[in-house]
Amino acid sequence: MASPQDRPGYGASRAFIDLHCHTGASFDSLASIGAVVRAAATRGLTHLAVTDHDLIDGALRARDAAPDGLTIIVGEEVKTVDGDLIAVFLDRVVPPGMSALETIAAVREQGGLVGVPHPFDRLRGYGHKSGAALADIADSVDWIEAYNARVIGGTANEQAAIFARERSLPGVAASDAHTVLEVGVAYSRVWGDPSTPAGLLAALADIDIQPGRASFYVRAWTPLAKLVQSLRGNGRIRTRPTPGEPT
Repeated sequence: MASPQDRPGYGASRAFIDLHCHTGASFDSLASIGAVVRAAATRGLTHLAVTDHDLIDGALRARDAAPDGLTIIVGEEVKTVDGDLIAVFLDRVVPPGMSALETIAAVREQGGLVGVPHPFDRLRGYGHKSGAALADIADSVDWIEAYNARVIGGTANEQAAIFARERSLPGVAASDAHTVLEVGVAYSRVWGDPSTPAGLLAALADIDIQPGRASFYVRAWTPLAKLVQSLRGNGRIRTRPTPGEPT
């Protein structure tokens, strides 16, 4: 076993990071931005990627509202025609509806990083609707969600961890929070400062995931949130139709 001195970030402080979190800017969440950042800070997170669906407005507001000691990373969960991707360190929104490789290229143009959320979830997994193969983009992404706190039943998280390990990709844990109660329920502990793209890549080389799960009753609020947001006129953003979906 390697000694602590062999760690890439030895001598640097530890960071506690959740790379997948939603606010009320998403079509399926009612969590206020202020409550999300306060919860993250109170629960000991040092870095939180706010990754609302196909928007960065909430992430920008969260960055402005973050208390001392909490770094907000501006991100987005992008719906591609192949499956969802997490993009972080964004300056502008990445539009939904492109292919996965087109989306990754658009993120790279901004100097951002890309991860794959809940890749083997039976309802939300990569390629679930399109038939796209995760292996086809494995060399183009920066991490895999080896543990997603919202995956229900089955072996989806185990499959994701195995996939990441077999391809020497960092496997992170993420809350995928859609309510304040879920913020930080799963996270990753890293060494170094993941506040920049280069810093996050270096930190992900030595990662310790901290799994956790929100209760079924908390997750059950999501359909209600979708209904309320739809009534408010804040439905999901759509551009190109996903194969198999009605136009």
